[in-house]
Parts: sequence; C-alpha cells; structure tokens
Amino acid sequence: MTKQRIGAFSVPHLQETLAQRGVTQIVFTGISTTAGVESTARAAHDLGYHVVFVADAMTDRSRQNHDHAVAAIFPRFGEVTTTAEVLATLAKN
Repeated sequence: MTKQRIGAFSVPHLQETLAQRGVTQIVFTGISTTAGVESTARAAHDLGYHVVFVADAMTDRSRQNHDHAVAAIFPRFGEVTTTAEVLATLAKN
C-alpha cells in the first residue's frame, strides 16, 4: 500500500486489511515524528489498536518537536520504547 497523505489510514482498505489479518498492535517508526507518525498513531489509537512508538527509530525536521512528541504526546496514545527494547521483546517470543 502506498501512502498519499499524512496519515496512513487515508490509504483505502488499510483498516480492513489489518482487521482481516488479525492485527491488534501497530509499532511506529518513521521520518516525520510530528506529521506522519503522529497523525497515523492518533487514528490507530482511535480505532482501538495497541500503539507502540519506537522513539529512536523516528526523526523530525526539528529535534525540539520530536522530543516534545515523544515526551508529551505519544504517552497519551500508547507505549514509548526503543529499538533495543523491541528487539529484546521479539527475541523472547
């Protein structure tokens, strides 16, 4: 699926595809913390997905905006973690 807008849930059939596959959790990384990542995560949270943010696997044009999103915005919508923690969790399973 190719994303044409800021939020990924604007892609036709994304939600239906995830539901068909039994997806309940979305792990977020990305190149635009305060645009694409935040927009998509807000929609995912509203749709009932378990949201995980991999803070060191995303970036933004402004370090200050990135840091604010990670510290103040993302904890409202899900878990904030690191790449190392995600990899360690996956290795356990």
